[in-house]
Formats: sequence, structure tokens, C-alpha cells
Amino acid sequence: MHSYDEPVYLISVVANMLNIHPQTLRQYERDGLIQPARTQGRMRLYSQRDIDRMKMILRLTRDMGVNLAGVDVILRLKEQMEKMEQELEYLREELSKVNRNGVVPAGKAVVRKSRYDLVIFEDQ
Repeated sequence: MHSYDEPVYLISVVANMLNIHPQTLRQYERDGLIQPARTQGRMRLYSQRDIDRMKMILRLTRDMGVNLAGVDVILRLKEQMEKMEQELEYLREELSKVNRNGVVPAGKAVVRKSRYDLVIFEDQ
């Protein structure tokens, strides 16, 4: 079985699976909504992740009436949320390392470089 991110599906197969024209996939690629892998011969190959992303795009456009500009905004916000969730999980793991009385040992204050910096100080 192939991994979720392994590009194995040709454009014709994906178009058939999603019941869309291959030109639609090409258009979405031009618009930056999907980025299929390419073979050395420049053939597009799609992974299961790409297919799932296309399913989301089609749900947004067909079922919810969102235009492609709106889809782009939604997908970017979704990616930002996923990154923030990963960062939050990292911070939770770091906080779980704090000793039982909730004091961060000297030299162990967590400072993570990102858009948001979190600094934990020891109570005096």
C-alpha cells in the first residue's frame, strides 16, 4: 500500500475518481490550490493527500458556493490553524515537563521563536 503523501495517481485517474475534467485539475494547479508532484517527464502525479484536498475544494465550490478566491483563503487559514495546533501541542509538552509545584527550573524557561513568544518566569 502507498503512503498518504506518496504521489502515485495520474491526472486521468484523479479526474475520473472525482468526476471532474482534467482541465479543472490543471486550472486549480495554475491557481495555486493544489501542487501535484511531477515525474522527470513532467507528468503530474497526485497523492491521496492531494485527492483529499481536491475533495475539500470541490465541497467548498459545489456544495457551499465558495468562489476560488474564497477557497484559497479558507485553505490558507486551515493550514495556519494546523501549524498553530502543532505549536500549541509542542508548548503543552514543554509545560508538562515543569515540576509539580509549577515552577520552571532556572535556565529552563521556554522561549520559542515564532510570531508568538512565550516566556515563563519563576515566581519570586
